[in-house]
Amino acid sequence: MCRIFSSSLVRDLSCNQLSSNNLREMLESTKESLKLEAMKRIVGLIARGKNASELFPAVVKNVASKNIELKKLVYVYLVRYAEEQQDLALLSISTFQRALKDPNQLIRASALRVLSSIRVPIIVPIMMLAIKEAATDLSPYVRKTAAHAIQKLYSLDADQKEQLIEVIEKLLKDKSTLVAGSVVMAFEEVCPDRIDLIHKNYRKLCNLLVDVEEWGQVVIISMLTRYARTQFISPWKESVVENNHEQAFYESDEEKLGTPQSKPYIMDPDHRLLLRNTKPLLQSRNTAVVMSVAQLYWHLAPKQEVGVITKSLVRLLRSHREVQYIVLQNIATMSIQQKGIFEPFMKSFYVRSTDPTHIKTLKLEILTNLANEANISTILREFQTYVKSQDKAFAAATIQAIGRCATNITDVTDTCLNGLVLLLSNRDETVVAESVVVIKKLLQTQPTQHSEIIKHMAKLFDNITVPMARASILWLIGEYCERVPKIAPDVLRKMAKTFTVEEDIVKLQTVNLAAKLYLTNSKQTKLLTQYILNLGKYDQSYDIRDRTRFIRQLIVPNEKSGALSKYARRILLASKPAPMLESTFKDRDRFQLGTLSHTINSKATGYLELSDWPTAAPDSSVRNVEVMEPEWVPSMGKTKPLKSDDKFYSDSGEEEGAGEEGTGSSSEDSSSSSSSSSSNEGKLDSESEDKNSKHSEETDSSQSDKSSGHSDKKKADKKKRLQLKKKAKKAAPKERYQMHRPPTHHPLTQELWNLRTFTPKMVSSPVFVPMSSHELLHRMTGKGLAAQYHFPRQPCIYGNKMVSVQLTLTNSSDHTLEDISIGEKTSSGQNIHRFSSIERLEPGASVTVSMGIDFNDSTQAANFQLCTKEDQFSVSIQPVVGELFLPVTMTEQDFRKEQGKLQGMNETSATITMAPENTSNQALSKKMVSVANMGVVPTGEDSLYRFAAKSVSSGDLVLVSVDLTDSSSGRLTINTEKTVIGSMLLRDLKTALAQP
Repeated sequence: MCRIFSSSLVRDLSCNQLSSNNLREMLESTKESLKLEAMKRIVGLIARGKNASELFPAVVKNVASKNIELKKLVYVYLVRYAEEQQDLALLSISTFQRALKDPNQLIRASALRVLSSIRVPIIVPIMMLAIKEAATDLSPYVRKTAAHAIQKLYSLDADQKEQLIEVIEKLLKDKSTLVAGSVVMAFEEVCPDRIDLIHKNYRKLCNLLVDVEEWGQVVIISMLTRYARTQFISPWKESVVENNHEQAFYESDEEKLGTPQSKPYIMDPDHRLLLRNTKPLLQSRNTAVVMSVAQLYWHLAPKQEVGVITKSLVRLLRSHREVQYIVLQNIATMSIQQKGIFEPFMKSFYVRSTDPTHIKTLKLEILTNLANEANISTILREFQTYVKSQDKAFAAATIQAIGRCATNITDVTDTCLNGLVLLLSNRDETVVAESVVVIKKLLQTQPTQHSEIIKHMAKLFDNITVPMARASILWLIGEYCERVPKIAPDVLRKMAKTFTVEEDIVKLQTVNLAAKLYLTNSKQTKLLTQYILNLGKYDQSYDIRDRTRFIRQLIVPNEKSGALSKYARRILLASKPAPMLESTFKDRDRFQLGTLSHTINSKATGYLELSDWPTAAPDSSVRNVEVMEPEWVPSMGKTKPLKSDDKFYSDSGEEEGAGEEGTGSSSEDSSSSSSSSSSNEGKLDSESEDKNSKHSEETDSSQSDKSSGHSDKKKADKKKRLQLKKKAKKAAPKERYQMHRPPTHHPLTQELWNLRTFTPKMVSSPVFVPMSSHELLHRMTGKGLAAQYHFPRQPCIYGNKMVSVQLTLTNSSDHTLEDISIGEKTSSGQNIHRFSSIERLEPGASVTVSMGIDFNDSTQAANFQLCTKEDQFSVSIQPVVGELFLPVTMTEQDFRKEQGKLQGMNETSATITMAPENTSNQALSKKMVSVANMGVVPTGEDSLYRFAAKSVSSGDLVLVSVDLTDSSSGRLTINTEKTVIGSMLLRDLKTALAQP
């Protein structure tokens, strides 16, 4: 699909000039090529944001097309516009229902996607039926689409919740990693409170987590975080206190029993499983996954283990500014409670000149949280630079940060105050105003020691124009007017002159200052106070008018004032508590980290709160999944067990004691798998007693009888083993698809199991071995050492996952080369078995050595160093996809069966055109096996050719079939779980068959 989009976007933009009528005519044409071209242009228009809804009637007519490519594009269009054109989409519901039965999984999934996009309540029953059928589809891609459709149906009709929960419960049991993330998202949307649905699937989800696609990982981790908070006790408690209420036996023990005993915390294994399986995801390339794991560790891990997330979070700070913003917000919240984990990375939070303001502010917040006695001097030096920034908002925030540091660390309070006082002479009004506000808050902590600062601020009052700063100075002078008795009345006189032009916040503080001076120095300020109160009485702001009337009645005694005026001094001049300068992120820990609610500091729609830890650990057995162990009994009809077998098995009973002699007949009719397996194990163990020392230890009481018949017993045991092997060989062809592995690990049982097991992956000798070699090292580059390699197509003797490679080393120089070997430094992720070091290689001599390389089923080159005594040369072996296989022998029937298991997304096919030289039976087979190391599967059809192989590293089957439709064309199909390898092999085979 991406290929179609890219080609449509790259081609000429002439489709913009095409009118809707032209596209409609192309869609109504009888030629499939014109329809396909029209749909490509329409989808291209949609991709560029154009509106193509008017073409809906013409597009929907092609929904029943037999052309797969055309049908895919039609479904893409319908998913986009089905909700807008519901009436027309309803006319094609029958077509969508038929498409749900289509052999192609992409068509089935697209049909369900379109059907769920038609948001009309009348088709809810049809959607429900389609979802239920898709939930049991063989294709995991279709099941994933069903999980997505569940959310759409629930938003359309919430009354279907119970039926949808049943589907979710079924899909939660799915073992496919493709489905896991989607069904958990449906669970979170429909029934997030049904924790009981997760119990049996908890361990499976933890184990599948690393293989799930990235956005599925985010959803699953978020859900498992909520689940763990309800099912495990808090790991943050170092011990659990248990009271002992037992009655003391001795009087001296009463004190011991009366005191509580501490029990160390033991983490639940399932709790540890979640932490262990999510830790590797901290290395994910997806920032959302890393953030999800970080919040999981923050909310679930013991405090001493939270530190593992710090490096990963700091790594995310190199990403885009949008990512930085979210990560820094979460780090700011974490650094308040656990500042120690981020202290080693303090330099990562230094502000850069290129950072935007919101990033700078967050880094400033984190640096302030990390400040302590040890690093405060470094942080303050950094802050001094920030204050000089041209970004005024950032400079103001820095001054606030300095104030917080002064409040939190008392050792630097005086230093910070002196620095802020120096900033009062700054030319920038914003810096001065913010400094005044912060100084005001700091002075409240030590007012008696800083009267000189108050006087200095009063002198600067005329030059300060920011209302908040002027109001702060007025408040300070009024609050500590008794400490500056000469300056306060003069400030009030100046304010009386400019009262009418001041801002409301300044007027309010002026009224307060007048009232306080009236109470403390009424001789000098009585007339000024009355004048200011008269001005406030007629002010335009009702707040000012109300405050003025209240102050007048409070401080000026008269007949109407009553008893309240007696307490005017205690009301206005009461000591105020010092303000606390706290982080704005202090209260954000009430929201789960990484959520939208945490980002906006407000509960968003759909937010699911984390529950508190349970006080007592819930029952952990609810997560146990019962595994039914089937009996290891071959299903061969009603054949009765042979008497010789019973006699053979009953020998062990005679050795163990007479009490078990009578249980021989009853054991034949036993149907319990556990008793059967244990009985078989005991019987087989008794056979091997003659070969070890246990025989002599267990048979001391009857040694005289045993010694006389010892040789006879060995012969009888040998005969019975042979009989049992013959029975197993006869039963093997009938049971190969019915057998279950026996629960015992006894050597004889293992031998019988190997006889019964059938596998189609039996490696055969290569059909064709190409003699061509590839240059590894040129003689000029290698200073006389030349190297070539080729693939002998033989199983590697160094490891069953390695590809065998032969190297031919030639000395083209005029001197002897010594100590030729492979260096220690090799490419990561690939296991290389080195050849033994070659001590001497004479001039003109050649030597062939073998080595093994595990390519991990990929065509990535294996890089290593070829070394001599004096030099090292970097070389690489680039494998061809066909050399990553080993040929497999199988019958036509087994080929069909295995091919039937590898349908859907595991199948890749293409139409091929062959050269005339390759159409004969022998030539086609030779061409196929020359490209890839495959085995030929015999077939009874003249026009059908089959080949089988398995990948060397993983052992997955690779099935190739060529169906000739005529003399020069055919259909090439590859079935394998390794879809990437299948696509590459398809390309190579298609190219080779087209060449003579």
